[in-house]
Amino acid sequence: MLHINNRIKVFVELGRFLHQFGADVRTDHHLNNTFYNQMESAINKAKSKNQWFAARSIRHAFAAWANLLTQQSLNEWVVQYPDFKEPSNPKSVAIIMAGNIPLVGFHDFLSVLLFGHKVVAKMSSDDDCIFPVIKDILIELDPAFKSKIEFTDRVVNPDAVIATGSNNSARYFETYFGKYPNIIRKNRTSVAVIAGNESKEELVQLGDDIFEYYGLGCRNVSKIYVPSGYDLNLIFSAIVNQAYVAQNSKYANNYDYYRAIFMLNKVPFLENGFAIFREEDELHAPISVVHYAYYDDKAALLKQFETQENELQCVVGKEAGMIAFGQTQQPALHDYADGVDTVAFLLKI
Repeated sequence: MLHINNRIKVFVELGRFLHQFGADVRTDHHLNNTFYNQMESAINKAKSKNQWFAARSIRHAFAAWANLLTQQSLNEWVVQYPDFKEPSNPKSVAIIMAGNIPLVGFHDFLSVLLFGHKVVAKMSSDDDCIFPVIKDILIELDPAFKSKIEFTDRVVNPDAVIATGSNNSARYFETYFGKYPNIIRKNRTSVAVIAGNESKEELVQLGDDIFEYYGLGCRNVSKIYVPSGYDLNLIFSAIVNQAYVAQNSKYANNYDYYRAIFMLNKVPFLENGFAIFREEDELHAPISVVHYAYYDDKAALLKQFETQENELQCVVGKEAGMIAFGQTQQPALHDYADGVDTVAFLLKI
């Protein structure tokens, strides 16, 4: 396997295999005899090990990646880097993966392999069941991947590091990996700006932005800005189909806990049986809680976001440059976490 075009073909085939798990419909893919039951077993193990990894969340992650691992999407991504040349001395790139949502480290995994380097991945203990099967599939499709993928519990002397975690873990990463070329990601969250003229469908899609993956991702909306005088019941009535989140015991425990805390402390809030809406300045909200704030001057609000760019992953809304409602968990390959171009980084190491 000497050329990126060969690697693209391998990932396209992986995407076709993953599609059936996202769609929850078995096909006659040629890899099924060897890997279908293995992947099903890994998915079931992941669900048992991590209660946040419900079947819906895993299917969503598989479907999202199956939609991206196409010949067209991968080609369009690669051509954005006309200076790319096959590395004559491939580097070992350590990937410290988060485990907040299923396959959250896959973009880094894909980027390093597709652009010709070696992955040395430290998986999160919360998401370590599915990646090994993906590794086996890639090696089956092209044995050259065998020397390109390594899973480890301890990263030692990498050529470069891509690490994702909390603000606290980022300090640890900077201490231990600061001497290497690195991308170190910290906590971020996403917000939505309501103009007041949204359709019912757009507000329904906002529910997806808030509750997909139970709100655990940095691309989940945790705070909503609404114009002064806006009727929040418009949002409440639009998100009723998200009530499934309360069926997850971990989510329900969060809801019960924060509801009790707010009641004991006489904190005003609104609720609908599965979500708590609280007027609050803070961007980050705990699971099951959505912060909201009123605004009078949209231009001033957008200016405020510029000062918070290191905390924001996505801004959802109808203004130019914002992400459309319902699209936060459908990023394109070039929608890089924290706005840091992973491929440009890899091309320089």
